Amino acid sequence: MHNNNNDLTLSAPLSGPVLPLHSVPDPVFASGAMGDGVAIDPLNDTLHAPCAGQVIQIARTGHAVTLRAANGAEWLLHLGLDTVELQGEGFALLVEQGQQVSAGQPLLRVDLDHVAQHCRSLISLMILTNGEHFELRHLNLSSVKVGEPLLHVSRRTDAPRPERSRADSSEQASALIRVAHRGGLHARPAALVRQTAAAFNSHSQLTFNDKSAPCTSLIALMGLGIGEQDEVRVSCQGDDCQAALQALLKTLGSALADDAHAPAPAALQVPRPASEDGVLQGVCAAPGLVCGPLVRLSAMELPEDSGQHQPESQRLALSTALEQVRGDILRTLEQARQRRDQQEQDIFNAHLGLLEDPTLLDAADAAIVQGRAATHAWSAAIAEQCQILQQLGNPLLAERANDLRDLQQRVLRALLGEAWQYQLPPGALVATQELTPSDLLQLSAQGVAGLCMAAGGATSHVAILARGKGLPCLVALGPVLLEIEGGQTVVLDADGGRLELAPDPQRIAQVQEAVAARRQRREQQRQQARDPALTRDGQPIEVAANVASSAEARDAHQGGADGVGLLRTEFLFVDRQTAPDEAEQRQAYQAVLDAMGDKPVIIRTIDVGGDKQLDYLPLPVEANPVLGLRGIRLAQARPELMDQQLRALLQVSPVQRCRVMLPMVTEVAELLHIRQRLNQLATELGLTQQPELGVMIEVPAAALMAEHLAKHADFLSIGTNDLSQYTLAMDRDHAGLAARVDALHPALLRLIAQTCSGAERHGRWVGVCGALASDPLATPVLIGLGVRELSVSPPQVGEIKDRVRQLDAAECRRLSQPLLDLPGAVAVREACARHWPLNP
Repeated sequence: MHNNNNDLTLSAPLSGPVLPLHSVPDPVFASGAMGDGVAIDPLNDTLHAPCAGQVIQIARTGHAVTLRAANGAEWLLHLGLDTVELQGEGFALLVEQGQQVSAGQPLLRVDLDHVAQHCRSLISLMILTNGEHFELRHLNLSSVKVGEPLLHVSRRTDAPRPERSRADSSEQASALIRVAHRGGLHARPAALVRQTAAAFNSHSQLTFNDKSAPCTSLIALMGLGIGEQDEVRVSCQGDDCQAALQALLKTLGSALADDAHAPAPAALQVPRPASEDGVLQGVCAAPGLVCGPLVRLSAMELPEDSGQHQPESQRLALSTALEQVRGDILRTLEQARQRRDQQEQDIFNAHLGLLEDPTLLDAADAAIVQGRAATHAWSAAIAEQCQILQQLGNPLLAERANDLRDLQQRVLRALLGEAWQYQLPPGALVATQELTPSDLLQLSAQGVAGLCMAAGGATSHVAILARGKGLPCLVALGPVLLEIEGGQTVVLDADGGRLELAPDPQRIAQVQEAVAARRQRREQQRQQARDPALTRDGQPIEVAANVASSAEARDAHQGGADGVGLLRTEFLFVDRQTAPDEAEQRQAYQAVLDAMGDKPVIIRTIDVGGDKQLDYLPLPVEANPVLGLRGIRLAQARPELMDQQLRALLQVSPVQRCRVMLPMVTEVAELLHIRQRLNQLATELGLTQQPELGVMIEVPAAALMAEHLAKHADFLSIGTNDLSQYTLAMDRDHAGLAARVDALHPALLRLIAQTCSGAERHGRWVGVCGALASDPLATPVLIGLGVRELSVSPPQVGEIKDRVRQLDAAECRRLSQPLLDLPGAVAVREACARHWPLNP
């Protein structure tokens, strides 16, 4: 939509969740080196034009398109990360360079499944590449659909700043260089070239195949079509031309760091063989490392069909088989409900719906009427629907064809009377074309150790179930998997995306030792998770759990948690059109208290704003939301929301087990105001008892004021995630800074120590509910500084309790103080590893 010649509102080119640019897992995009913009994690397979304009550049490998709008803004639309390496596979261009397009016109179609399996991420970018002439305003959306407003751009009305003279000097320098970047000079390396050139006065340009482009123009650089190892000439003119030339040669000749593959979890990191011979590469659908005998599963084959069957007998046979399978699915659903496994329930509820689909049943019945056997009629009906789904061009629908094949096999087994039980040796690694969800449940029950599929996707129902069962799973290994002889011992390294077909005895021993040690530790920790966590010298440490629902609280209680250290009440407020009323809130909080037996529950009041937005609570657009209206500040701006929540919390029973915690507090007055409101609301409700009231320490101001806050609060709990980013001035969601936002930084430790010291003066206890509490390397430091409660992710309760029991609190106090004087987080971690080594 045009407002005038200069202003433009751009619509979403894709549907899906919207991400701020700084959270994109790619340092070049995240740093803004290419320009400002936005990212979308796509749910659809077609890229649309966000505005009318001209296609001025198409990536050589077809994964990106650049449009110039009528107001001159140039927009790079980039599908996925590192997709240049696909060399065009999975992309279908729908426009040509130079073509005029209208707003909403399809530009590019992508095979989401193929690209997801072969590139780092599907996250797609919309970047303003000539932002120096424009102002960009974000609409701060959490998700969009194609065609919905997304960004507003307007041309700057102020005169551009005079540029430095780049070519006043007659000095020139040039040289040839082969481009080292994988995929050539696509968007990311081109942005680095532009950034490098901008640091010098000299005018610089690249020449390739008799075409030249100034290094200051991203579009022109990409338009040269330079591939990997192509030789280009770099020319610089100006008083610093030699320095500019050397910097550009270094940028062009140094490949971008490949950070696509994260290392395996530390507990299972063992040396890998140096040679890559005998290794199949796949896609990790569920993490893990395991070795064992490879067993191939073959698809069921039907006997020949004479086509001379009596329809009534075949109808009866099919009806009986369908009823049997329906009963099996209902039993599976009930078991999933008892385990509160919502994902498994969703999958098999979908199967139940497919089983009753009239299209399938009618097609099978029509074939039976023609004299076909029930087995072949059912198979043909399923095959027809699978073909239809796969021809729609939607990878997500095509993936659902696997659910239909699952029903095909289940019903055929019932018709043929075949026992649904594979003959497998203990600890087998199953290799097959593609597993179905019911196959996976059966194999899991039989004790398989891992799964390998020639096909399949990392987002399939089977992948979801495998992750839930803790079964390492590799998909997309290719048809060569099915040619491997069964019975041989292999190593499945799902974390590294590798199936090692010929591991030597040393490698097998390494993997077995790592797996056995981890299994033994986890089982011991699980058995002792309900026992108190006492240090060797008798200091009790409460190990609680961070949860977001009554179901998670129930799991935490069963897993041995000493309480809930943080209930995130946002789960009640998000993904809905209206706010929950008082009755709904009271019921939800009561359910969490009930789930925790006689254990205490800390309930954090609503913490939205910043990166958490509510559709029904429009907040003003803020230049820096994490420093804006969020946490307790929102409660001050919308007191009716806080009053409603406080009334609900006052009415839970028993109220003595409920503790209320306030987020983002920076001064005593905020705490006193809520204390006063609690008193007033309790009087209005005729209540004589109130919950304890605590403060979350997550900004430096609160840590520095801890002694004053502790005078009026019943407890303090440190949120190390926000405290880290506010203390270090680093966005914790910034991809390029993630490794440096470390809560074991000495500055953070000083704030934790000051918080504990201030609380102790008033006899208050201090907990930690941020991610640092779940880090076993940090456990002794936190205990040593005075923390008495650690609230962790529910699966880690047993592990952290086990860690506490290995420690001596007095020694922790003695060794923790010197850590505050170390130069940085790396030094602290090294010292912790020396003083309190983790189990190997």
